[in-house]
Amino acid sequence: MYAKYIKRVLDFIMSLLVVILFSWLYLIIAIAVKIEDPRGTVLFKQDRLGKNGKVYKMYKFRSMKMNSEHTGTGVYSDEKDNRITKVGMFLRKTSLDELPQFFNIIKGDMALIGFRSPLTYHPWPWEEYTEEQRKMFKMRPGITGWAQVNGRRTVEWNHRIELNVWYAEHCTFWLDLKIFFLTIFKVFRNADNENLGETVVSGDNE
Repeated sequence: MYAKYIKRVLDFIMSLLVVILFSWLYLIIAIAVKIEDPRGTVLFKQDRLGKNGKVYKMYKFRSMKMNSEHTGTGVYSDEKDNRITKVGMFLRKTSLDELPQFFNIIKGDMALIGFRSPLTYHPWPWEEYTEEQRKMFKMRPGITGWAQVNGRRTVEWNHRIELNVWYAEHCTFWLDLKIFFLTIFKVFRNADNENLGETVVSGDNE
């Protein structure tokens, strides 16, 4: 009942309130991003895998130089990544770059809490997920989730997916509340926000 109906209603109401109450912050960040790089866009849009494997556009405030996803690995590594702008570094450390995702939630692409939606090609394409791994896609992707509060970037992808599958099978209001408060704690500590090792162990998804 909660996961199927109530969760979506709460997500919509809370996200709408965030957008309204923090509209001033959205404006300040947009101006800061534009001042540092006037030729670039304010928002960064990227294809991600969502519920049932459907591809959607995830929104973020742009924190990298324009077209940086086409250079290097295309995946953010750490604060030494020279593709990150000065404003972008602050946004990433505070997770403010993810504020536009509340619009994704209002649209129905995402939830406040769910699995962290992967890229369409990383860690691997949709066709290469196993039947067990695809269970995590029963839920909408979230701004935060069970995997994020249990290691975030320090957890290898196969284990992240295991955590996400567990969440999809045990989702309750109280679990979401626990994840919400753990996320606030980790954001303030900027914990587990760097890739410290391999994020994908090849072959383990087969």
